[in-house]
Amino acid sequence: MEKPYVVGIDIGGQTAKIGLVDARGNVLTQTAIVSNDTDDYKVFIKNLSDAVKKLVNKEYSMKQVRGIGVGAPNANFYKGTIEGAVNLTFGGQQVIPFAEEMSKLIGLPVKLTNDANAAALGEMTYGVARGMKDFIMITLGTGVGSGIIVNGNLLYGYDANAGELGHVTMVRQNGRLCGCGKTGCLEAYCSATGVARTAREMLETSDRKSILRNIPAENITSKDVFDAAQQGDDLAKEIFEFTGNMLGAALADFVAFSSPEAIVLFGGLTRSGDFIMKPVVESLNKNVMPRWRNKIKVLFSQLKESDAAILGASALAWEV
Repeated sequence: MEKPYVVGIDIGGQTAKIGLVDARGNVLTQTAIVSNDTDDYKVFIKNLSDAVKKLVNKEYSMKQVRGIGVGAPNANFYKGTIEGAVNLTFGGQQVIPFAEEMSKLIGLPVKLTNDANAAALGEMTYGVARGMKDFIMITLGTGVGSGIIVNGNLLYGYDANAGELGHVTMVRQNGRLCGCGKTGCLEAYCSATGVARTAREMLETSDRKSILRNIPAENITSKDVFDAAQQGDDLAKEIFEFTGNMLGAALADFVAFSSPEAIVLFGGLTRSGDFIMKPVVESLNKNVMPRWRNKIKVLFSQLKESDAAILGASALAWEV
């Protein structure tokens, strides 16, 4: 029997999103379950497997499903494990044989990788990078993630942890503390939370007028900065200039090691449009080696944000 569908699963700290996907990248049906209601990974995997079966069998058949792809924090593609995922209630410091356990329960091949790698695969399979063999995916959300595609393959590295570009050091002295424990990381400046931190710092160190002063400093978000910039607020625009300049400089270094055709930006911060894109492109071309100047495309993802995590994970399953 033909197997024209795959299942994509995105596991987060509070929910796990599940979707049935066809070869054109259409999410045919989807659902979600809570992921923080048990500290027993076997219980979670059983609940997840039951939810997949229920979703698919409602209108389709499990016999039509080729395989399952999973995006999860701290996922090891080589081993099919989730390792030390402390932000998952059922994770902790243990090594979870996730793919093996789920495959046994559901009777299908299961592959998993981390969420940024899944986003890169989704973009290559369904999105703006379709047909490209060399590109870098940068996810700009609460953190900064990345997936690196080289010669049509995702770069995993020796231990499946390659692609932590959000944790390259951009500020060597007196840099901001990053969630990873280092200081000066790209993520501490160019994530959505980094933009909010920059706003608070600029407001505290100057007396310039700004719409942002109408918001309690601790409550400022990157969206607030965008809204202010849209209203012509000069300080808000400067925040995006600062962020884009740093991100563009980092991208110039990334180009030097993999010579990509394009860099694809994805995530909540990309909703800022030209406020972030313009300084990024200018900084990239200012800092990159002359051989690549004005040659590297910088693109926004075309994946629908609400479906992107499911699509990215599902891309893994076509390879089973």
